[in-house]
Amino acid sequence: MKPKTHQATAKRLKITARKKILRRYTHQDHFNAREGGKKTRLKRKNRKISMVERKRIKKLLPYSF
Repeated sequence: MKPKTHQATAKRLKITARKKILRRYTHQDHFNAREGGKKTRLKRKNRKISMVERKRIKKLLPYSF
């Protein structure tokens, strides 16, 4: 049987051309006015995923790598 792509994971992650995995910064949607400017600027960028998590994600997204 073919392995299936985990759609919830596929919608939340982006895989670059060089096979890096990017995700959004957490708690980005609301309640940002109370935080400092440094934290707000950090949330605008995407974050890279560590190599440990990469192994788990490879199982969830079998055809992306």
